[in-house]
Amino acid sequence: MKSRWWYGVAGVVVAAGLAGSGQAARAADGLTGVDVSNWTGDVDWAAVASGGGTFAFVHATEGTGYRNPAFAAQYDGAAAAGLLRGAYHFAQPHESDGAAQADHFLTGGGAWRSDGRTLPGVLDLEDNPYRDRNGKNACYDLPPADMVTWIKAFTTRYRAATGRHAIIYTTTSWWRTCTGDSTAFKANPLWIARWGSDPGELPKAWPKHTFWQSADKGPLAGGQNSFNGTQAELEDLAHPPAEVTVSGLARDRRRYSVTVANTGPHPLTKITISGRAYGGQRVVRAPGCRFSGTAVRCEVAELKRGRKITFTFTTRPRSAKGAVGMRFAVGTVDLDLRAP
Repeated sequence: MKSRWWYGVAGVVVAAGLAGSGQAARAADGLTGVDVSNWTGDVDWAAVASGGGTFAFVHATEGTGYRNPAFAAQYDGAAAAGLLRGAYHFAQPHESDGAAQADHFLTGGGAWRSDGRTLPGVLDLEDNPYRDRNGKNACYDLPPADMVTWIKAFTTRYRAATGRHAIIYTTTSWWRTCTGDSTAFKANPLWIARWGSDPGELPKAWPKHTFWQSADKGPLAGGQNSFNGTQAELEDLAHPPAEVTVSGLARDRRRYSVTVANTGPHPLTKITISGRAYGGQRVVRAPGCRFSGTAVRCEVAELKRGRKITFTFTTRPRSAKGAVGMRFAVGTVDLDLRAP
């Protein structure tokens, strides 16, 4: 696995990715895939694969009480046939808050796996189909601001639990009406639903779609979909790069700190932080690290997903005047912490 390092605005972001390869059947808008639910029944996944299918989304949960009884058979069947697969949650925003429904989804099959075969989970947002039953309007009687809050609660909980941004499935019409065409979810891949020959106009938050549902039925089982990209890009979506954020602070002329945070979906191993004081000072304290004279070296054997570690350093300057600081290297990235 090769590592790529670059600067980020809010710190330093580190990524290490796997490149996919191989050929796959392409739909008019990209790679072919399907979505299925309990209503689809038994699926001949071998036929889906031989018919050009490369991925599948399987209905897992709805609201806080429903789980698809066919989920395990459909989800595992897609994987056994060699398809990339993911799960989706049908939102019922009037029933509970978004975090509660994200928890139901996570325990009902929506938890992402770092196996190279699992796509991020999907939040399915569309017109209320149970208006005759629940008496709510198409937006479940939530005003746009409240709907945005609900979606944020769901996606934030999912991101915290998996390290992935949930895919958002919706129509442009529903999104504009029920969220006020919110631009708060640009980081979430868009799965646009529009039956016809093209995906049409998108909500303003997204310059392009990631998936497109073009029909509710077709030559393959279930809904007919396409991925807007290459096979390698689809594989990268299933197995994304690791992500580390590195930040530092010069607290004063004698005290410095460096924080390494695993902000991606994978555990990280063998991280090295090396530093050197400058401006006529030497390192006198560095808990958890080795140091001698002006040099310091810290090693992290493993940093689990969502965790961070902070190292602190104390120096002894020769004088109270003149420029002093510490320079650190994390991989090929340099941090220069100049004292105020």
